[in-house]
Amino acid sequence: QVQLVESGGGLVQAGGSLTLTCAASGRTFTNYAMGWFRQAPGKEREWVAAIRWSGGNSYYFDSVKGRFTISRDRDNAKNTVLLQMNSLKPEDTAVYYCAAATTNDCVGWPCYGALSQYGYWGQGTQVTVSS
Repeated sequence: QVQLVESGGGLVQAGGSLTLTCAASGRTFTNYAMGWFRQAPGKEREWVAAIRWSGGNSYYFDSVKGRFTISRDRDNAKNTVLLQMNSLKPEDTAVYYCAAATTNDCVGWPCYGALSQYGYWGQGTQVTVSS
């Protein structure tokens, strides 16, 4: 059974940093995309960043480019995906979700940004940025 467990959320002042961690288990993720999404109150879930599990390019939503970095933990035994978030803004406030793709027929952009690519989801972690 696939499990994605996020951690690392919290309350931070504008301009601060947080690192979110997604611990993945239950299947082999090689050649599949891993993504981070977020959902603010009253808004639809939106894609934030994605990376192919086996390495390669990473992709970002325009509003987080230059501030957020998605990466695989270099210790393969940990099976984790990280989202380093710097220069946080109040508009980054949302519940952040880790997701694993269930298809690898399409690689890279724009596929990795599509909600439909992802079939496994974590429970989410709250990020609140105060002004």
